[in-house]
Amino acid sequence: MQAKDTHLIGHLEELRRRIIITMCGFIFFLIVTMIFVSDLYRWLIRDYDGKLALLGPSDILWVYMTLSGVFAIACTIPLAAYQTWKFVAPALKNEEKQVTLKFIPGLFILFILGICFGYFVLFPIVLGFLTNLSAGEFETMFTAEKYFAFMINLTLPFGFIFEMPLVVMFLTRLGILNPARLKKARKVSYFALVVLSILITPPDIVSDILVIVPLLTLYEISVSLSNFIYKKRIKAETGMQVQMNS
Repeated sequence: MQAKDTHLIGHLEELRRRIIITMCGFIFFLIVTMIFVSDLYRWLIRDYDGKLALLGPSDILWVYMTLSGVFAIACTIPLAAYQTWKFVAPALKNEEKQVTLKFIPGLFILFILGICFGYFVLFPIVLGFLTNLSAGEFETMFTAEKYFAFMINLTLPFGFIFEMPLVVMFLTRLGILNPARLKKARKVSYFALVVLSILITPPDIVSDILVIVPLLTLYEISVSLSNFIYKKRIKAETGMQVQMNS
């Protein structure tokens, strides 16, 4: 067997090991969350007047597994990011290792902030608006599956979307992105974000606007942070070059 093939197999084995560790972590968090899922369920419907309906015996299992899965994903993000860092670390310079490691806690924090924004801000506004549309005209009854599917579809994407500024900072720090490139792609990015907001929200203009505005704001924040990191990186590289020349 050639050395190149041996090297590739070693990389695949290492990748397999990191994936297994991440999956074991997810399963662990899933089991822990399942223990308290009924309490979590009651907390999430604390503001809902009445009880949610079930159309079949398996509906509650779907609800419990979905809720546990979402919270397990949130808890697994730092572990997955760390395992990814451990996998790519041998190919990074010492400075790049330190920089990338510092971004891991931010991934978890921004994910939680995005979930909180979706749940505490966006979800009650959209649900209240849609409920008011049917007031006096229809008999409103929510099933547990539909209610939580609506909640998760409206909140979970924001967990990932809120990580956009950190990802942009990270890519800028590594020299992959720069503020000029982001500004040049602003129109295309705006269009993509508008389409994304329409896809992840219910089909009404209020929901679309409530999602579009934060997305565009996050993009502009990302551009500003990229500009800050870029200037800082250029200044550091210039300082190092001056020291080497002297």
